Amino acid sequence: MASQRRAAKTASYPPSPSTNIDMAAATTQTESSRRNPPFLPTPLERLFLAVFPAILVFGTIFSLVSPDIRASPYDHVSQSHHQDPSLSPSYFARKNNVFNVIFVKRGWGWTTFAFVFSLLVQPTRNTPPAVVLMRRIRAGIRWAAATGWWFFVTQWFFGPPIIDRSFRWTGGKCELAQREVVMGEGDVKQLLTAVACKAAGGKWKGGHDISGHVFLMVLGTAFLMQEVGWPALRVCGWLAEERCVVMPDGAVKSASVESETGAGEGAGEPVFNIAGKTAIGVMALNLWMLLMTATYFHTWFEKLTGLLTAMIGVYAIYYVPRFVPAVRGVIGLPGI
Repeated sequence: MASQRRAAKTASYPPSPSTNIDMAAATTQTESSRRNPPFLPTPLERLFLAVFPAILVFGTIFSLVSPDIRASPYDHVSQSHHQDPSLSPSYFARKNNVFNVIFVKRGWGWTTFAFVFSLLVQPTRNTPPAVVLMRRIRAGIRWAAATGWWFFVTQWFFGPPIIDRSFRWTGGKCELAQREVVMGEGDVKQLLTAVACKAAGGKWKGGHDISGHVFLMVLGTAFLMQEVGWPALRVCGWLAEERCVVMPDGAVKSASVESETGAGEGAGEPVFNIAGKTAIGVMALNLWMLLMTATYFHTWFEKLTGLLTAMIGVYAIYYVPRFVPAVRGVIGLPGI
């Protein structure tokens, strides 16, 4: 009985302020430990990003075990199998297939179309107009950053693009340019890009050729995953916010603290309307052509560097802002 009275007496006293502080600190520490590190993809993002190397590995292995592909002559200069329909292992192994000509060759244009279409018709019923405008401006800045990376890698980088520069830095040369040097003819500077070399009837030989197709398909798909996927998840409230950001004071918090609207406020609105389905269709075609590239074109190392080059741009645009508040203040995060 005496022990029960002592226990009741002890329980009747309220916890001291120091105890409350310790409990709050422990709770905060536990919540912080559960948060995803801002500099790493979230579990959902890791799942989606793993699709790219999985496709490349599957396609590469399939090309090694398929009797038809192994029996088809392969030209390491053009990074492709024989283009004669009678010798080509598949319709998709031919560079003039309709998907390559109409879709891949204009890949960034299709990606841009799907992005703009989705951006203009995203549900905005419960969002203040000023917030909608700011989100669209920041989305436009992210698109400009992704487009700039695509342009630098494949089109121009203060001269030849990064792909052509890497080819020459690793010992690659234009066969026609070398012949003209020996003969003392022509302007070799005009043949320092793959386009100019091929237009002059030459061929790139030697060196390492980053797979431009892999780069384009991965960059375009990851871009749409971020710009269409996260806003849709937030509007529908299908998934609790997993992204975390570093605040100006150094604290790590959920990205939702910077959002003007709560997750799930657009529940019931037609997120996956015609624009959303268009974006999904473009991503699906990107992944299919990525598989075809992995199966019929380039060496495994060329495909790997194409993947890594694309991921450099994706990381800079969508992950660096999460732990650098100054960058996030300019380009924001999708859906926030």
